[in-house]
Amino acid sequence: MADVAVIGGGVVGLGIAWEAARSGRHVVVVDPAPGSGASFAAAGMLAAVSEYHYQEEELLGLMIASAQYWPEFASPLAAEAGYLRTPTLCIAADAADRQALADLRTVQEHYGLEVRSLSVREARRLEPLLAPAISGAFEIAADHQVDPRRLLSALLSRLGEERVVRERARGLLWEGGRVVGVRLADGRELRAAETVVANGLEARSLEGVPVPLPLRPVHGDILRLRVPPHLRPLLTATVRGLVRGKPVYLVPREDGTVVIGATQREDGSDGVSAGGVYELLRDAQALVPAVAELELYEMTARARPGTPDNAPLLGRVAARWAGKPSEGAPTDDGGDIPGLIVATGFFRHGVLLTPVAARVCREILDGATEERWAAFRPDRFMDQAQRDSAASGRTA
Repeated sequence: MADVAVIGGGVVGLGIAWEAARSGRHVVVVDPAPGSGASFAAAGMLAAVSEYHYQEEELLGLMIASAQYWPEFASPLAAEAGYLRTPTLCIAADAADRQALADLRTVQEHYGLEVRSLSVREARRLEPLLAPAISGAFEIAADHQVDPRRLLSALLSRLGEERVVRERARGLLWEGGRVVGVRLADGRELRAAETVVANGLEARSLEGVPVPLPLRPVHGDILRLRVPPHLRPLLTATVRGLVRGKPVYLVPREDGTVVIGATQREDGSDGVSAGGVYELLRDAQALVPAVAELELYEMTARARPGTPDNAPLLGRVAARWAGKPSEGAPTDDGGDIPGLIVATGFFRHGVLLTPVAARVCREILDGATEERWAAFRPDRFMDQAQRDSAASGRTA
């Protein structure tokens, strides 16, 4: 019997498993192909400041906390994870883009975030291959990067193959009102004192989850290009740009490659979008013309798990929802369901939020959770769902 079973071998699941293992617990990860989902395609920007979106203040707090945890989280992984504390430059292609970034900076500074305005000359002195025609630039020293593929490899190596069950999870095991493990697709049962549901979009179809998990697939196309020797380094910092109001980013890697992304679409298509590839290359070249000389060697598309408020589902589930989800009937007015933690719905921020997700889950396992993260509970939509259901019933 395991102390902790983590369903899901993406960066969040592996980060939670590693944190739990470091606390001395016996941990098992359940995933048929660890590291092959959304984490495999991710660019790895640790962009708590530049990823801020209007009216997402609670999520901002979670992101800032996780960014602060990143150095400590990455330190035991050494250089294996490709963690770099290089800054991020936000670049405007035209005057309207510059104004949009300036307006965002005003809000960012309101929340105490540091964003430094640069002249075009200063920006091009830092990054000589930026286009001469860019309209403005801002530097964010606190936004760093990590290489997700190297991070996934490092986490798997630290955990060890003996802790990975390469099988799909079919559902949760229940016994006496608590979750006691995982039922595997091949019929086996894996018992654990605590089970963490961290398998992204797959969590929607997991049997025995006591609340509906409102996850939607948000697909993104992402490109990887190889920089020829005569153009290295193409960039030394991550570049996030606005080009005619559309975002694009370029993330340089230590191995002489660059990641360009990412589109955001909800068309249900798992394939790479030709239009998306065209737009990414077009907009990246508007900021860094030398992109046209790079070798395009990989095009990837993955679906990220979004939620109604774009914030993760993180924490325990109230015991009053332990009845059948379809009935919507509370069964208990006190406490949380023992043995169950949910950690999914990280949308664009899975890599950034891995350290805070790991820490929150360890605190839950230790019995000392922080109330400041209660806004991200996975059952936070249930009361509204009940009201909607009741209203629908009255209308009928």
